[in-house]
Amino acid sequence: MRNTLTAQLSTGANSAVGTALLPAAVALPAAGVAGQALALWFGRRRSERITVTVVAIVFGAVALATAVLGLTLLVTGRAMIDVRLGTWFATSGHAWRWRLVADRLSVPFALSAATLIGLIGALSSRYLHREPGFFRFYLLLTLFGAGVELVVLAGSLAVVFVGWELVGLSSALLIAFFHERRGPVRHGLRALLTYRACDVGLLAGTALLAGATASVDLVGPPVPATGWTSWTGALGRTDWAQLPVPGSAASATLVALLLVLAVVGKSALVPASGWLPRAMEGPTPSSAICYGAISVHLGPYLLLRSHALLDAAPAARAVVVLLGLATALHATLVGRVQSDIKNALAYASMTQVGLIVAEIGLGLDLLAALHILGHAAVRGAQILRAPSLLHDRHHLEQAMGRTLPHTGRHLERLVPDRWQLPLYRYALGHGYLDVWLRRLGAPIARLLHAIDQAQRRVADRIGGARGGTTTETARLGLTGGSPSVSIPAVRHAARQTTAARGTGALGTAPHGPAAPRPVSGSAPVHEQAGQSAPADDVAAGGR
Repeated sequence: MRNTLTAQLSTGANSAVGTALLPAAVALPAAGVAGQALALWFGRRRSERITVTVVAIVFGAVALATAVLGLTLLVTGRAMIDVRLGTWFATSGHAWRWRLVADRLSVPFALSAATLIGLIGALSSRYLHREPGFFRFYLLLTLFGAGVELVVLAGSLAVVFVGWELVGLSSALLIAFFHERRGPVRHGLRALLTYRACDVGLLAGTALLAGATASVDLVGPPVPATGWTSWTGALGRTDWAQLPVPGSAASATLVALLLVLAVVGKSALVPASGWLPRAMEGPTPSSAICYGAISVHLGPYLLLRSHALLDAAPAARAVVVLLGLATALHATLVGRVQSDIKNALAYASMTQVGLIVAEIGLGLDLLAALHILGHAAVRGAQILRAPSLLHDRHHLEQAMGRTLPHTGRHLERLVPDRWQLPLYRYALGHGYLDVWLRRLGAPIARLLHAIDQAQRRVADRIGGARGGTTTETARLGLTGGSPSVSIPAVRHAARQTTAARGTGALGTAPHGPAAPRPVSGSAPVHEQAGQSAPADDVAAGGR
């Protein structure tokens, strides 16, 4: 009796600790974002050392909190810790709740993400020292970390969507960090458009899942599989919370395919893989976090949460396997012809993500989870090491007096000679994926443009009828309220003013009945005339 009471008290204490630490793992990065944003908004002067220290403390505390959560699960033997923070909004038959879950899948991912973001934030202090956007980088880094922790620890697919969008927004802004150049901005927009186009799948999948199961909350660990996935044994064990499964096979397949669409955009799977090498325009630390270590693995993480859903939709599982293998093969071929080290690492990361997705499709979920954690650590370290690696390689080649031999010749020996030239062309053209996407997307873009133009015309007609925005009204607005002056006359007066300003005759032009008065649609005429004419004349001309 005494031992039982002690065990109950210990379990209750551990439960209280877990209930307190789980919201803190999300609230700490959010507080860091709020603090930095307020400081930037009010123009408070801060030192770089204080900013780096705050970010390191925030993610160090998150790593400590998630480590304690993991120990709590081990000590108590519980499957998961569930914390409900309230209701987001509710309808007659459904409620969207703010819910967080810590289990055997989310805790290792949250701990790994917090550790990597904290370390990269500390290392970035030297890389971005005295950079004009130093504080903006750390604000976006903290926002990215908050979104990642929210996705990983979410207990509901609706909460996953919120964190998913935060990660996408911060990733695109980090790509366009050096906004004074056109390339980073263009590539950041490319990544953002890819995210937005594919995130429709996550939003629609969430809505359909809510309609089919009346809930998008994660359920407890499922019963061990006894069907076709039982052959995977320990490598396919999924003793963590899963998404609910619709009763209809068609509904399950549709929801699973929509979630796969979201994974394609976030993890740069074929055919939406073109944004990943372009994302290397951002700072090297953000490249290591977003595209080598953390962001690209959020797609496989969502698939791990959808194991039971994929079991109910064999067609979707087959699609996952094919997408993973196609991505791995495509990235392997294209990555071998890259002359830039960051692009080569981007395609190497894409190859591993493709293999991870294929493992999940085959039911090897535990193997895929271990693969994600190992690859995140190794790839993040490689991208951070890339700049100094080039420097060391250059000095080594100078010392040896020759070029170092290339590695990875095994693929060339395996491929027949008659296939090598076509594959080389395929690799140089990046698989022609951008060309095919442009051709497929052109009709859709034209349709959307036509719809937009039709909507604008309808809005102009309705607005003109209601607000009096007719052609005559617009003409009066351009001519300063004088109906006798037409729009061509306004344009002619503007051209004469420009020519007079170029010859210097504008300041000595007489003001009288013979001189044309400047109209209100040409503001520079008033400013130039005011330099040499009396104030009364300027006022008269302005009227």
